[in-house]
Amino acid sequence: MQNIYYWSPCLNKVGTVKSTVNSALSLSRYSQDKFIVKIINICGEWDEYKDIFKKNNIEVIDLNFNYFKYLPKKGFFQSRFSYIIMILFSIIPLYRLLKKDKPEFIVLHLLTSLPLLLLNFFRFETNFILRISGYPKLNFWRKIFWKISSKKIKKITCPTKDLIEQLQNSEIFEKKDIVYLPDAIINIKDFVSQIKYDNINKIVNHKNKYFISVGRLTRQKNFSYLIDEFFEFSKTNNETDLLIFGDGDQKKYLLNKIKKKNLTKRIFLMGHSSKIYAFMKKADAFILSSLWEDPGFVLIEAALSNLFIISSDCPNGPKEFLQNGEAGFLYESNKKSALKDKLNEFCNLKDDFKKKKFEAKRNCFDYTMFRHSLFLTKILCH
Repeated sequence: MQNIYYWSPCLNKVGTVKSTVNSALSLSRYSQDKFIVKIINICGEWDEYKDIFKKNNIEVIDLNFNYFKYLPKKGFFQSRFSYIIMILFSIIPLYRLLKKDKPEFIVLHLLTSLPLLLLNFFRFETNFILRISGYPKLNFWRKIFWKISSKKIKKITCPTKDLIEQLQNSEIFEKKDIVYLPDAIINIKDFVSQIKYDNINKIVNHKNKYFISVGRLTRQKNFSYLIDEFFEFSKTNNETDLLIFGDGDQKKYLLNKIKKKNLTKRIFLMGHSSKIYAFMKKADAFILSSLWEDPGFVLIEAALSNLFIISSDCPNGPKEFLQNGEAGFLYESNKKSALKDKLNEFCNLKDDFKKKKFEAKRNCFDYTMFRHSLFLTKILCH
């Protein structure tokens, strides 16, 4: 069996964390004993997942002492300071680990600059797999750094075909090295357990009809625009509320905005929920207001929940997943009245959009843990 290490240092529970966890779990469960899966835990960021990993025969490698709890995690400059500390404390331990263990593969999800920097200065017997997700900003320095590293990287994986095209056009990597790998977003066991939850009515205690939106309360998710558009929509519709799930740096700002617009009885910031499928099953429609996604984890989860999707046409993933509007509504990202018009269109038409919902649900099955393991195994074995 071959050893595959995952490198994904993180400060917060962003989507990439879920992607890393599910990818490791899928490979351990479904690879037919081809791989021994290990997670590199550089400062304690993976401690809370150790029981899950242990149950699934995934080893956690503690690279340093546990200082994760002392690192600042909120704010742009504070988080950058934390990442610098993580890099400085991990340079030598990571070098020693790769030289000593010589794993066949290491998959790089987050904070990829450190392992790639080592790759450029030293020779390793390990194949480096660069996982690119989100919407990468191809600034001058990143282009140069990736270009220098490109010849030593075995494969570059992307969760959408739009991102593959973008990278191919940039001519940073060899086209043959860029491959499609949908994220392991859907855990069928979690979905089934949530929709069968006995106390679902106690969780979903919102009496009115509602739209649902989910994501970290950050600039990327563009909830400020969503609130503005819902405010205009609410002038002619008083039947449907808006529930926003998630936490983040913009929580206070968004709460103040909701109060200023007198929408405290129409828009509700619900915080994080471990039973999000339960809320999705009861919602009228799902709204994605993001400025960029690739393709958007909650988009896939909404489709699995048979929920109608109204999404911005932001790069890279929503247009591809929704088949340019064949599997949901698309509106021009961040344009005034664009979302409001789609909300009115959804509410005024009597069509239940079964065909669009069916297409979206069919598309989401590329993102199961089992399918991910098939894609990834094929990439590693060829």
